[in-house]
Amino acid sequence: MPEHQVRSIPARAPARRARRAERLVVRGALGVLIAGSIAFVVLPILALILQLPVDALPRVFSDPVVVDALLLSLATATVSTAIVLMAMTPIAYVTARYAFPGRELVETLMDLPIVLPPAVAGLGLLLAFGRFGLVGQYLSVFGVSLAFTPVAVVMAQVFVASPFYLRQARTSFAELDPVYEAAARTLGASRLYVFLHVTVPLTIEGLVSGTIMTFARALGEFGATILFAGNLQGRTQTMPLAIYSTMQSDLQASCALALVLVAISFGVIAAVRVTGRRRRAA
Repeated sequence: MPEHQVRSIPARAPARRARRAERLVVRGALGVLIAGSIAFVVLPILALILQLPVDALPRVFSDPVVVDALLLSLATATVSTAIVLMAMTPIAYVTARYAFPGRELVETLMDLPIVLPPAVAGLGLLLAFGRFGLVGQYLSVFGVSLAFTPVAVVMAQVFVASPFYLRQARTSFAELDPVYEAAARTLGASRLYVFLHVTVPLTIEGLVSGTIMTFARALGEFGATILFAGNLQGRTQTMPLAIYSTMQSDLQASCALALVLVAISFGVIAAVRVTGRRRRAA
């Protein structure tokens, strides 16, 4: 073996050891970071579970406050999600498929509730649709009162949750190759028929994902609801509001409602991941 090759062998050994040590340090730091982040998320949920004994569940879920809040939340979130689907699907399709003056402004305004603090949203809804609000003062002439009613709960949920569906639906429509729609149009299909029988089936995974996220966001809404709809048991008190109200008087009831929301949130994330995986596979 030439002399210069013999000298290079021991010279490479310290470099390899240094690289190996660097990889170990990086992996160790990442492991500590991941473990700490997981603990930060899991520990509060574990504390909720440990706070609620199993034998307390029958008593908690027979409490009228818990039952009323659970039923109201599920009902209003379902109605809100249906409204968002009907209203936002055409808007998402138009903004994804067509260029028109002011499209970016429309998209910005429709996305605004995502970054708007919920308390600001609730105050704005109250000043717009309350009894003496910008629109509410004219509705009250006809005996229509929206604030502090179940309708107000739905309006608050629609306001804060609609961008979650709109963004997902818009992305799904934009990613669909227009050649499929064009082929259906050349065969004599109308625009509505193409949308219902071609566009929607080909983007259904994304639309379902957006629907699930919308339902979860509506179910967990707090700030806008308490300001615009109030916190009236059996009328406007949703699960997040019931958690807030019962926390001081009945901690176990608050934990039970919180765990219900945790379970729903976990299910939402799992459903979104499954639909996303199927979408990528397709």
